[in-house]
Amino acid sequence: MAVNYSAKEEADGHPSGGVGVPGGGGAAGGGGGGGGGGGAVKTRKPDNTAFKQQRLPAWQPILTAGTVLPAFFIIGLIFIPIGIGIFVTSNNIREYEIDYTGTEPSSPCNKCLNVSWDSTTPCTCTINFTLEHSFESNVFMYYGLSNFYQNHRRYVKSRDDSQLNGDNSSLFNPSKECEPYRTNEDKPIAPCGAIANSMFNDTLELFRIDNDTKTRITLIKKGIAWWTDKNVKFRNPTGDGNNLTALFQGTTKPVNWPKPVYMLDSEPDNNGFINEDFIVWMRTAALPTFRKLYRLIERKNNLQPTLQAGKYSLDITYNYPVHSFDGRKRMILSTISWMGGKNPFLGIAYITVGSICFFLGVVLLIIHHKYGNRNTSADIPN
Repeated sequence: MAVNYSAKEEADGHPSGGVGVPGGGGAAGGGGGGGGGGGAVKTRKPDNTAFKQQRLPAWQPILTAGTVLPAFFIIGLIFIPIGIGIFVTSNNIREYEIDYTGTEPSSPCNKCLNVSWDSTTPCTCTINFTLEHSFESNVFMYYGLSNFYQNHRRYVKSRDDSQLNGDNSSLFNPSKECEPYRTNEDKPIAPCGAIANSMFNDTLELFRIDNDTKTRITLIKKGIAWWTDKNVKFRNPTGDGNNLTALFQGTTKPVNWPKPVYMLDSEPDNNGFINEDFIVWMRTAALPTFRKLYRLIERKNNLQPTLQAGKYSLDITYNYPVHSFDGRKRMILSTISWMGGKNPFLGIAYITVGSICFFLGVVLLIIHHKYGNRNTSADIPN
């Protein structure tokens, strides 16, 4: 008996229905019987489900003038007011910046320009300035650096988080990632690594000048670090008692530091690895020009501004060298708002996107009104 055969169907894994003949004689019949004794025929056809056969319900939007034009106008009408609000809020933030690098010959800090890490005598300078407007709310004092690449890969990796978390074994056997600031004079460095070794160590003091009398402005050094950094990521070593001098016995200070880590502050809750100036510095910046929080100036009462308009002086103990890599240093006084510090870019971005969408909506509306009613269909030949 002849059997229909389709090569295409066999390739698909579905033979076209050769049916064995009961009791078929000859070799063909015997072969058919033997083949029928095998397992089920394998197939690569996907299961007959809605997912695998792509029969799931779907929605495909059809872009017409009735849907596109309102979308452009709605985006424009939402983004433009938001952008204006953010931009106005940013402009209401008070900010004052002083560059005290000292590259200009007339700068009071020019005499300290060539200071180095090995300098034993501190260099001091004073810069007088005038605030034209009062700073009403709490004031944040930052130090800023330029042309300092904290985002370099080897620099970012040059630290031992286990050591900074108070692990005693890592304290005396730092990670090899800290090289070449892992050991010094056959003693482990605490804290090790290039980040800690280059910690910012200028001292900034602010005074108000009133009738030739200088009044010190209280600068708060606590509360400048993230809570998670202060209480989770950074911890002092543990041992008998809370004597940090004994706990760090057997280690040495970083090469560029003038004093060891257990002498960073006189207050026990701000000393050692949990010193907030140190914690702030260890959170590396993403860009070569950055600022880091240095001190807080709290408002004492609601009747007077935090910093009144008038004359002030900034006393600087110039320890941090930047001239060798063409860097710059600055001090920034700033207030904040609900959106953070001064940042006009976000408001400008919202206004720009909203204006572009609104403009495109007007252009497309004119084009649709002028050409939308024309019959542009063409006859399709048979």
